[in-house]
Amino acid sequence: MTTQDSGSAPKPPAKDPWDLPDVSALSVGVLGGTGPQGRGLAYRLARAGQRVTLGSRDAGRAAEAAAELGHGVEGTDNAECARRSDIVIVAVPWDGHAKTLESLREELAGKLVIDCVNPLGFDKKGAYALKPEEGSAAEQAAALLPDSRVTAAFHHLSAVLLQDESIEEIDTDVLVLGEARADTDIVQALAGRIPGMRGIFAGRLRNAHQVESLVANLISVNRRYKAHAGLRTTDV
Repeated sequence: MTTQDSGSAPKPPAKDPWDLPDVSALSVGVLGGTGPQGRGLAYRLARAGQRVTLGSRDAGRAAEAAAELGHGVEGTDNAECARRSDIVIVAVPWDGHAKTLESLREELAGKLVIDCVNPLGFDKKGAYALKPEEGSAAEQAAALLPDSRVTAAFHHLSAVLLQDESIEEIDTDVLVLGEARADTDIVQALAGRIPGMRGIFAGRLRNAHQVESLVANLISVNRRYKAHAGLRTTDV
């Protein structure tokens, strides 16, 4: 007797990896939103029609930066930014990463968190990767935020290009890592809201270290070639 004859249901077809959810109604908060990367991401997402809130330790500074960006961006302190957002992007400096997340554990509970922080050091030879005790910045975030859904993405984007209002499209892929497909699908879809970008699933959080570390290589590329290099994944 075959498996089908025994009454078992046929295996469902594999899900289309490009069948991503509609995220246009979700609100996005950016912690560290007054820094170059945070401002750039906030600007691009708001320009694409996303509702965006900038967060900062100084609410006044966040409000000022938001007014400069326009496109309906609002600014407030980090805690209020986390509370009012469905998705929260962590774009704070590495040296303030752990302290910021520890202080926002309650506000980030139940939220989808996207960590885009790159642990890097700099010396006379240039940029080099640091390895946190937890393995990566994203894994540190997951350890500090047990009640949040932590993903990792947006590591390899040029803040200069993101903030350049004359550029219509950002020609790059965004590597997305996380533990739950539903969450990484949302992040991929969010990346795809920005013209020129694609979100590409790149594994679980245990693989985040090498993705974060690659930024050190991109910095070397950019210095040598006077460029703002990004990444493209071929044959996908």
